[in-house]
Amino acid sequence: MPSYDSTRGRFRLAESHLAVLGHHVDGLEVPSDLAEPERELREAGLTDRAGALDLELSPLVSTLREPTVVIHVEALGEHGTLHHGVTIGDGYVYSHESWPGSAESEYVRLEPNMLVWALARMVNLQGGDPVDVATPEIETTMAVLDAGLATLDSLQGLTAEEGIDRIADALAGAGLTRKSQLSTLAKLIAGMRSSWRMTTAWQGHDEGTPALQVRGFAVWDCGPLGYWHRELPAEPVLPGQVDDTTPLKLARADAKEVWQLITDLLPAGDEFATAPHPG
Repeated sequence: MPSYDSTRGRFRLAESHLAVLGHHVDGLEVPSDLAEPERELREAGLTDRAGALDLELSPLVSTLREPTVVIHVEALGEHGTLHHGVTIGDGYVYSHESWPGSAESEYVRLEPNMLVWALARMVNLQGGDPVDVATPEIETTMAVLDAGLATLDSLQGLTAEEGIDRIADALAGAGLTRKSQLSTLAKLIAGMRSSWRMTTAWQGHDEGTPALQVRGFAVWDCGPLGYWHRELPAEPVLPGQVDDTTPLKLARADAKEVWQLITDLLPAGDEFATAPHPG
């Protein structure tokens, strides 16, 4: 059910609820397949029978419909893929975070100076000293990585050491021969807590001509083994761009470096097609 928490100014909304709100704002009739989410919004007090939005909801809807900057976080972990992000609009900034198994996301208004902090929290960025590994960089191919990942479903019942050995055998069989990289990559695959990529899009310019601009980066969170920046293939990766021969490069990064990568995603004022409104 959609809901509103007045103590923290946060909403819980599913994509179907946002679709209903879009119809109402455009003055369109809500289609029959959205009748249930429309009823839920009404019962939650977020719309009235005429479809008018609650005053607290209006800034969120206007921000989502006319964004200046959109930041998307795609995080893959034990419970599948989750989608989070931030939308910057005309005078407002909202974050949204999903939850495993739930169709609804939590939308919260942010102060602009809390933006990087909010994004870091979405990916559970933590400080600390990771354990030593044989090499801080790995260079191979996507075919090698896929061979290692393909072993994960067969590790049940094995000890941690046996699992790493099985992954290492698969990596070697796919062509990774350098011992330090073989050992490290096997441990990273076995110990990966999550992987995520963060992408920013805005209406910028290409040599003075207005054009959509996108940039991003990807990270493996390997728990005690630390963070690993996936430098290749570089984000943003489009469908069809990656095959077995695509180079894979991973470089170890500490929490401070990941924080800087997040900060660098945000476009500067001169990167917009027109100067953005303050917000």
